[in-house]
Amino acid sequence: MNDPLGSPDPDGPVLVIVDGANVVGSRPDGWWRDRRGAAERLRDRLAGAGLPGHGGAVEIVLVVEGAARGVESVPGVRVESASGSGDDRIVELAAGQPGRPRLVVTADRELRRRVTELGAEVTGPRAVIG
Repeated sequence: MNDPLGSPDPDGPVLVIVDGANVVGSRPDGWWRDRRGAAERLRDRLAGAGLPGHGGAVEIVLVVEGAARGVESVPGVRVESASGSGDDRIVELAAGQPGRPRLVVTADRELRRRVTELGAEVTGPRAVIG
């Protein structure tokens, strides 16, 4: 993957916000039978692989919603359970760090528009699931 953020920021890690529902839903692998389990597998993959192709430090936040709420954080991945819309929580997280490099992982066009208006970069699910 090409690094959408350019060179690593020496002042701190890139905030990578992952749209859990969108990324999990990008592959028809039966995720709908066990949404929580699918979110846990994504979390574990993120914890093991980080952000492939990015050489700098990253802080990964996985946003989950619906049946995936309650998935626990693990070293390397903070899990945020959205009380309502996962997209709204992602926008809140991106808006809360305006001076920091932010990368949102989603294929959702409306969410991409909302976060790029805040200055965040975006990439699709393939960036984290190959």
